[in-house]
Amino acid sequence: MTHYENVVVTGGAGFLGSHLVDKLIFRGCNVTVIDNLSSGKIDNLRVSLTSGRLRVVIQDLKNVNDEWMAEFKNKDVVFHFAANPEVRVSVTDPQIHFEENLRVTFNVLEAMRKCDVPLIVFASTSTVYGDAKKIPTPEDYHPLEPISVYGAVKLACEVLIQTYSKLYGIRGLILRYANIIGARSTHGVIVDFIRKLRHNPKELEILGDGTQRKSYLHVSDAVDATLHALDVFVEGSLPCDVYNIGSEDWISVREIADIIVEEIGLENVKYVYKPMTADGRGWPGDVKFMLLDISKIKGTGWKPRLNSRDAVRKTVRELLGKE
Repeated sequence: MTHYENVVVTGGAGFLGSHLVDKLIFRGCNVTVIDNLSSGKIDNLRVSLTSGRLRVVIQDLKNVNDEWMAEFKNKDVVFHFAANPEVRVSVTDPQIHFEENLRVTFNVLEAMRKCDVPLIVFASTSTVYGDAKKIPTPEDYHPLEPISVYGAVKLACEVLIQTYSKLYGIRGLILRYANIIGARSTHGVIVDFIRKLRHNPKELEILGDGTQRKSYLHVSDAVDATLHALDVFVEGSLPCDVYNIGSEDWISVREIADIIVEEIGLENVKYVYKPMTADGRGWPGDVKFMLLDISKIKGTGWKPRLNSRDAVRKTVRELLGKE
């Protein structure tokens, strides 16, 4: 039995949000999704829409109005997953991330304050750590020095949540996700490589020098970790807490390319590397090495079913329609 029945999921038509909605509906929750459909799709919710327990409100949370704020009344928890997820965009157009991530988070917290919603679960990111000098990186790592505007505004959102917790008693669960991948994903290295190889099966442009190495977690594991962490948090008494959500290993961009080429069934593909910085990053602001220390959440009884390599292979098969 869950500790929450009536929930809001912002960004619930997006990649991670829609998988979370499916699981919440399966758990018996009544779910209200608020999404402006800038990157999400109603089709992502087609299974849950048949349940009779899902309400979809198409609104832009950047614009405060009584219509969407009223949806927060009598809710037990808000899963705040609305955001612009494109780290690369934050380099060329930083205002998008300020508006879509920081302004929206402030508006959501204000709605929660005015409607007396007691708890927020926030989708943060490993990019708040920047180029961490300690790998695997634990939750208490300092100083937090993001190298992208995306990471900076996500960290600012974390601080806002912690402050609202102190001032207004809203409990905050902050989840710092590694790279989450799986069916319905619309951006990221796997989607990018598949798209490029369909256009030209002989050659693959790889942003960076291919040695970038990061942790990848399948979305099914990410959703399970999210709800597990929430169950643990609700049972406890902390006003605010932070968990890393990731796998225990990492994989290089070159290895990801090899898996995709193999799964598509190609041979003799020429890799063309396009490093954008002197040290071989894919773009300015790209964290080159990322592996989260997940011992804290493992200590509560959760661990990922798939490692990074298996998560990548499963995602490639899902996106190619093989499973």
